[in-house]
Amino acid sequence: MTFGFAPSSAASLSTSASAVSASRLLEPAEWADAGIPLLRNPREVVSGLHTRHRPRLGTAIVAVLDPEERLCASASFSRRSAAADGWMFRNVLLAQLRRVIPHDLRRRTPVRTAVLLYCREGDARWTEEDGAWMWGLRDACTLHGLRCGAYITLTHDGWQVLGEGRGGRRPSADSAPEPFALSEVPPPSPRTGGAASEVLRRAAAR
Repeated sequence: MTFGFAPSSAASLSTSASAVSASRLLEPAEWADAGIPLLRNPREVVSGLHTRHRPRLGTAIVAVLDPEERLCASASFSRRSAAADGWMFRNVLLAQLRRVIPHDLRRRTPVRTAVLLYCREGDARWTEEDGAWMWGLRDACTLHGLRCGAYITLTHDGWQVLGEGRGGRRPSADSAPEPFALSEVPPPSPRTGGAASEVLRRAAAR
């Protein structure tokens, strides 16, 4: 007589969940093949967002740019300590986009572009967490009618546009914000609504 143990349903579900989670990230090669539009002046974009939001480690900044690469809206938020998962990141990014700017789903082709800057530990090399952010950004852009733009990491070593090989030492996760002359829009005055709300208020007043 032979005795055996069938795999428990809990173990099967755990394996299945791990496989699904692993699929919700983009490898560097997949990101490069996705046709992500290049930023004309990535350092100016990075410096402008760094000055507006002053990110700390664990802070993500999603920004929407017009065809001339001018900032339409942006929002920053802290990453929770949960495991990296593209679906969760997608939901967070989509909620932030819906909060700061109307969708463009009625357009046949996207006009505005969303970029993501993430301030984290480590060096500029790709990680699975980066892959989950990439997946989340691409999916959130599709659901909000935007073009998926650059994914940028900000570390102690500086900034890096993943998939492009472009980067610089300043700003970094440790540097103080640079003078706002690098950006076309003056710094917003402090208010409880946040930087993105102030940008939208000025746009509505024009």
